[in-house]
Amino acid sequence: MGKNRQICEDSRAFPESNEGSSKGKRLWKKVKYHSLPGYLRDNEFIIGHYRSEWPLKQVLLSIFSIHNETLNVWTHLIGFFLFLSLTIYTAMKVPKVVDLQALQHFPDVLKKPDLHKLHVELFACLPSFPNMPDLHRLREELTNSLPSMDLLPSPSTWHIIEILTRCLPERLFHGNCTDVGVLLSMKEDVANLIAPFMLTPITRWPFFAFLGGAMFCLFSSSTCHLLQCHSERLSYIMLRLDYAGIAALISTSFYPTVYYSFMCNPFFCNLYLGFITLLGIGTMLVSLLPVFEKPEYRKFRASLFFGMGFSGIAPILHKLILFWNRPEALHTTGYEVLMGLFYGIGTLIYATRVPERWMPGKFDIAGHSHQLFHLFVVAGAYTHYHAGLLYLRWRDQEGC
Repeated sequence: MGKNRQICEDSRAFPESNEGSSKGKRLWKKVKYHSLPGYLRDNEFIIGHYRSEWPLKQVLLSIFSIHNETLNVWTHLIGFFLFLSLTIYTAMKVPKVVDLQALQHFPDVLKKPDLHKLHVELFACLPSFPNMPDLHRLREELTNSLPSMDLLPSPSTWHIIEILTRCLPERLFHGNCTDVGVLLSMKEDVANLIAPFMLTPITRWPFFAFLGGAMFCLFSSSTCHLLQCHSERLSYIMLRLDYAGIAALISTSFYPTVYYSFMCNPFFCNLYLGFITLLGIGTMLVSLLPVFEKPEYRKFRASLFFGMGFSGIAPILHKLILFWNRPEALHTTGYEVLMGLFYGIGTLIYATRVPERWMPGKFDIAGHSHQLFHLFVVAGAYTHYHAGLLYLRWRDQEGC
């Protein structure tokens, strides 16, 4: 009796201690859907394994534990590191890779020339080239025959080609010096020699804008799924960041398509780029509304993002009309159609909550709709990366 009285008195004297102990006991307890606060209730077909209002430290550590958001976090976190690696690879390796592929197209139609004599004859005409402030460096590049970028027979290089045709031996050329066949009929050795004169690299910013949008989307999504269970305020912030990432990915996905398709038509290029950018900003602003995140607006969210992607059909059809006879246009369109299928199927799965709606509780840990949606997003973005490489190769080799 006296002992019980003492315990009660200790409890009244140290209420914080008891509260902290209770909080500690429920810290790692995963709750059921019906026990969640309203802001965490999104999918009633996922029954258990929820984290609810955990301390921030434990929320961060939960990235290594098993719950119904584990695969949501890791599918996009791995995707983020994948695109980070692709961005670094593209910045460092892609120009050289494209360069080597371009040079392989030169047919071996001539016997090996006397390269030493060719060097002497070529150096003799170098002073006639305009804007050559560093002649020593250029001669060194020619001597080593090391092209650093793609051959680009654009209008800006015709003057250089004409000078070369006057200076180099006639046996190295076939046809008129203003014909593209002048370049295509040279032996690879000659192509290597003149390649440094043809440096007109196509701007890469639309392609890197897409890669940046993909990384932002994947990282913000992964962060949202990890942290939103901490508190209602943090959940609100993280969801807005997640929606902004989705809008950024969709918008920037059309930057390479539009820019490289219409770079020679500034009006349409600016029109399409401006439209998709404004649409993305508008979607971000709509997503700031509190009502946007409610479960009953799931289909509206899916429809809004699907509509953004669907708007990209116009520039793609326009591209096909302009370049209907070009294989590059058809190949890039094939990748873009595949990308659209990945995004569309993923969005449909997300909106219908398949397969967990068929067997509630069976897909709590793995296999539910949001995880499948994440996989389709990564697949779609990776497909579009390959389309971007085709655009770069196409425009690097031809220009406008």
